[in-house]
Amino acid sequence: MYAVIETGGKQYKVTPGELLNIEKIDAQVGSEYEFDKVLLVANGDDIQIGSPVIEGAKVTAEVIEHGKAKKVIVFKKKRRKGYKVKRGHRQHYTTVAIKAIAS
Repeated sequence: MYAVIETGGKQYKVTPGELLNIEKIDAQVGSEYEFDKVLLVANGDDIQIGSPVIEGAKVTAEVIEHGKAKKVIVFKKKRRKGYKVKRGHRQHYTTVAIKAIAS
């Protein structure tokens, strides 16, 4: 059994028991979180596809931790102009453990 959910502007294929790093959500560590935007639920040959979401379907997950990803360096330069800009960025993320898929 698996489902496709949307969170943080991205889509993820999830299965029960899976650990997943997603965009940061506003939830306490150790709490339960429900994803309402379920786009697809597949259980063997039984596949439900939403238009765009499946009404009443939800995916339950437990929040494991919050963190920051590795630093990404953004370097811009225009040749022969003396223009150089160096910036770094660390994206915030939340690790969740998928508990159950209800359709």
